[in-house]
Amino acid sequence: MAIEIQEVTFEKGINDFINFPHDLYKDDPNYVPEIFMGQKDMMNPKKYPFHQYGKVRYFLARKDNRIVGRIAAIDNPNYNTHFKSRIGFFGFFDFTEDQEVVNALLDKASDYAKANGHEYLMGPTNFTTNETAGTLIEGFSEPPKVMMTYNKPYYGSMIESYGLHKEMDLYAYMIYTQKASEKALRIAESVEERLRKNGITIRNLNLKDINNEAKKIQKIYNDAWDENWGFVPFTDAEFEFLKNDLKMIVDPSFAYIAEKDGEAIGFGLTIPNINEILIKNKRGKLFPFGIFRLLFGKGKTKTVRVLALGVLKEYRKSGIEAIFFAKNISEAKKRNLIGGEASWVLENNKPMRDAAEHLNGERYKTYRLYKKSI
Repeated sequence: MAIEIQEVTFEKGINDFINFPHDLYKDDPNYVPEIFMGQKDMMNPKKYPFHQYGKVRYFLARKDNRIVGRIAAIDNPNYNTHFKSRIGFFGFFDFTEDQEVVNALLDKASDYAKANGHEYLMGPTNFTTNETAGTLIEGFSEPPKVMMTYNKPYYGSMIESYGLHKEMDLYAYMIYTQKASEKALRIAESVEERLRKNGITIRNLNLKDINNEAKKIQKIYNDAWDENWGFVPFTDAEFEFLKNDLKMIVDPSFAYIAEKDGEAIGFGLTIPNINEILIKNKRGKLFPFGIFRLLFGKGKTKTVRVLALGVLKEYRKSGIEAIFFAKNISEAKKRNLIGGEASWVLENNKPMRDAAEHLNGERYKTYRLYKKSI
């Protein structure tokens, strides 16, 4: 039968859009359902900050009267203004192993990009390059860590068959507690002592003053990441939303602020891998018991994820990033954790790749962003 493309909206049909992956991956032991409420909030134009400046259209593909794919066609003017580009995006892209389905959905995203005057199509991004992004192309043997994407192994080749090509690879490094370089840890300790003599100290995040701490992190983040490929500064509303999400799960023992004479100059944020808990919540439902499993289980995960590191430009190469990594490993050893994932790291970010590899980190997952002219 022919493929039917149906547009859905937040008011009508969005539940089917959110729930489709649960059916697609129902027999996949590595699939971690997204929290339904969180996905619904993201797509709510009255709640999620992206909708204050961006636009999106949602499409479902049906075949033989069943849903076989989904895609979001995204217009992100903040990205295009920042980079002086003309790029339309796609995201929330899932599909059965059927090239006709892939082509039909990407045609919709391409048409929407053209209608907005764009010259290229790029993705997947959900919704922006500051959020979950990329198609998994290597590392299918275990579940994703928190806030990382997952997909079937056939995705990459079918996306490329449509004509999209690699724009950028994103790496995930696994740093196992027992394999971490002891030499690198000792060096980090001596570096921290040297920095302390120069007025640079590193402390844990103060959750009791989270609003002020978040302002410091936002300032550093937007400065430190400014030259990274694909990075667009967070709006205040976006960072506020992110802060409110993360403060529910952040563990201050894994979160650090570097200061020079009392002024914040860097931060490191590592979070519990709550996917170890969410994988048990079928179809992403937290009620009636999932919320308790999440709240009481977040301190019992065996892995963590290094979510973000940032150091002001003038203090890079001073060893602060290495100290953040070393402190994570020391804390993980105290708790007998398996280890932590550092992700994602741009393939062209040599300093961060070197930092992970010097600690014997293993690059075990690769995600890819694709692009094509339209």
